Amino acid sequence: MDAHEIIRRCHILAACTEEPGHITRTFLSPPMREAHHLVRAWMEQAGLAVHMDAAGNLRAISGEGPRLMIASHLDTVPHAGRYDGILGVVVAIALAARRPPCALEIAAFSEEEGVRFGIPFIGSRALAGDPVLDPPVLDAIRAYGLDPAALSQAALAPQVRAYLEFHIEQGPVLESLGYPLGVVESIAGQSRFSAVFTGAANHAGATPMRCRRDALAAAAEWISAVEREACGAADLVATVGKIEAHPGAANVIPGEVRATLDVRHSHNATRHSAVDRMLALGTQIASRRSVAFSSHCLMDQSAVPMLLSGLDRAVEASGYPLHRMTSGAGHDAMILARKVPAAMLFLRSPGGISHHPAESVLPEDVDAALAVGERFLESWRPA
Repeated sequence: MDAHEIIRRCHILAACTEEPGHITRTFLSPPMREAHHLVRAWMEQAGLAVHMDAAGNLRAISGEGPRLMIASHLDTVPHAGRYDGILGVVVAIALAARRPPCALEIAAFSEEEGVRFGIPFIGSRALAGDPVLDPPVLDAIRAYGLDPAALSQAALAPQVRAYLEFHIEQGPVLESLGYPLGVVESIAGQSRFSAVFTGAANHAGATPMRCRRDALAAAAEWISAVEREACGAADLVATVGKIEAHPGAANVIPGEVRATLDVRHSHNATRHSAVDRMLALGTQIASRRSVAFSSHCLMDQSAVPMLLSGLDRAVEASGYPLHRMTSGAGHDAMILARKVPAAMLFLRSPGGISHHPAESVLPEDVDAALAVGERFLESWRPA
């Protein structure tokens, strides 16, 4: 299975969709059953022994004794591209088909994106021994013909000693450097907050500017301040991705604005101090404009180091430039890193595009990933 065949199979899986004309495939939906049928057949053709666990993850094993897991996910965001997650699954099968000297477990996770129930990493959390037990998720598992009572049996076997994931970068860094691959040294920590500016709604025509308590004007100033703060620290990213103004009429001064804040960095202390400054700016701006400001933490995900050694040596031994990088996005690798040493190899994303139908990958980069994967498997030994 070469790069062109791997890309062809990603295109085949793209046809397993909930929306004709778009790629949308969520946790244990009918199109996921079609994808499972295809992927199971490819695993079996590669000589792997295949089973499905209670979370809907396809698991395939070759060899005896301590083994390396290579995995990624099969679900997508709405109106997705062809490669996010899926490429990593097909590359894993291709490497297993080359009969490496070590034992392997290949996993195709049923869910990573969190689209159907708003809960990400359902598939990999089951392997980490932290299965999602929310009633709607359990109902979906039953409807798929699986037994939620067996979720505890989905946990990693003690024979799995390390984890490796191939994934498109989903950003512009590798392309800007002209590099085909990047070794992920950490997955950035992430803080998410809700923020509320509360002023006073009033008539847009009859209220002088000096008398206004405009919640949206305060929020707009704060959003610009958040951007300036993020630009002042290396590798820090901050996003106000959603705002809602109330009452939301063209002729009414907004009395309340709700917004989100997403801050990410590979060092937890840097991220936390940046969040503190950004929230303090919200309080200062609100006070100056005679409005109120409040915030609530929605998520505080610590940064996750990738600790599986040898991947950087495999890149250099395969003749490619070594670039170590942080992943700003979350991945299944950070879930499995709770249990075993984990590593990720990024492939260049042309145009830096992902979560979009224009998402693409270069055949020569897939060939590079295969070469590095083979070299890594030749030298990997369980700890």
